[in-house]
Amino acid sequence: MKGTLKMSEYPIKIIKSKRKTMCLEIKHDGTLIVRVPFFMRNDDVLKFVNSKQDWINSHLSKIKNNQADLENNYLTKDEINNLISTASDYIPTRVSYFAKIMGVSYNRISIRTQKTRWGSCSNKGNLNFNALLMLTSKDIIDYVVIHELSHRIEMNHSPRFWSIVENVLPNYRVQRKWLKENGYKLISRIPR
Repeated sequence: MKGTLKMSEYPIKIIKSKRKTMCLEIKHDGTLIVRVPFFMRNDDVLKFVNSKQDWINSHLSKIKNNQADLENNYLTKDEINNLISTASDYIPTRVSYFAKIMGVSYNRISIRTQKTRWGSCSNKGNLNFNALLMLTSKDIIDYVVIHELSHRIEMNHSPRFWSIVENVLPNYRVQRKWLKENGYKLISRIPR
């Protein structure tokens, strides 16, 4: 169950679930997310958020500074086209290489710039990859390729899925962590 509260300074997205504790998260765009138990009242959520005010302000300040730096670093249309072209040459070779190792097949490969995903795999085996991957290392690209090809075996993120990824790329957690911590910097380079 989801809802939104508006405080004087910023909106708070509330996600209610079967959890027993409350937790606060700030996304890279400054969105506040509070995960709470189903039974939690909005008044209690606001008290919790107010108790974390110093932490929130500190993190929002860092985010504003990062955004100011990133806005001056947009990719040009030519740079984006070059990334798409380079990715269209490079990524299919990695897909082919790892598909053979993993014993999986796939259909079409598409490359484009995306603001929310590094890759995806459809039920039909169509693979999509973000051209911005070309701004990362080969290890990161390989991780995303292996991740999407693993969906050809397991179309979810269950323990079995992660076991498949780990079997091909034992240190995948390093690349996954890097993308979580730094990916937004690359995505924010796409002009609005």
